Amino acid sequence: MSPLADTARLLADPTRAAFCQALLDGRAWTAGELARHAGVRPSTASEQLSRLVEGGLLAEERQGRHRYVRLAGPEAAALIEALAAYAPDRPSPRSLRQSVRLSAEARARTCYDHLAGRLGVALADALIGRNLVADDAGLAVTPEGRAWLTGTLRYDHPAGSRRPLVRSCLDWTERRPHLAGALGAALCATALERSWVRRVGSGRAVRVTGAGREAFEKLLGVVVDDGDALT
Repeated sequence: MSPLADTARLLADPTRAAFCQALLDGRAWTAGELARHAGVRPSTASEQLSRLVEGGLLAEERQGRHRYVRLAGPEAAALIEALAAYAPDRPSPRSLRQSVRLSAEARARTCYDHLAGRLGVALADALIGRNLVADDAGLAVTPEGRAWLTGTLRYDHPAGSRRPLVRSCLDWTERRPHLAGALGAALCATALERSWVRRVGSGRAVRVTGAGREAFEKLLGVVVDDGDALT
C-alpha cells in the first residue's frame, strides 16, 4: 500500500481525526485530555495515539509518567487543515456551547503556530496588499517584507532553514488562504507575546485585545470589529 493511502487510512478514523484537529492548537496534550475531548476510553485513546505516532503524524514526548503528544510539525498541521477545508460543510452545532466555540474559532484561532479564521485571512490579504508578500508566481516575501519582519516582528530567518519563509494554508472556515511558514509563525508568536491576541479557554480560539486592534490597524490597516476585541 502507498504512503498516501496509509496516511489517508490514519485520518479516516473519527477518533484519530478528532485528536489531530484538537492538536492544531499547537500545544502538547496528554492521552487523558484527548480521550476526554473525543469522548473515548483512555485505553482507546492510547491505542489510537500510538498508531498516529507510528504513522508520523504525531510526535511523542514523555515527562516522568506523563505522555504528551503534539503534531509532528508544520507539514502535518497543513495537511490536516487542508483536509478540513475540503471536507463537506459541517453539521449544525449540537449545543449552545459548541456553537459559541465554533463561532469564536471562525473569527480568530491558531492553526498550529500561525493565525487563522477571519483574522488570519485578513492579515494575509493585508500583507499581500502592502507588497510585504508577493503572490505573482507562488508566495514570496518581498525585500520590503523582510525589512518589516526584522524591524517590526524582530525576526531573522535562519540561513539554511528547511522551513519556508512563507507558504499558503487553506483556511477551513473561510475557504481562502491564510499565511503559514516562518512568517506566519513569527506573526502569531509576536501577537501572543505582545498581548495583541489572547487564547480563549483551552481550545484554538483567540480574541483580539484592544492593544491588538490598535496594532493591526496601525501596522497593516486591518480593522477588527469592536465586537471581536477583548478590552
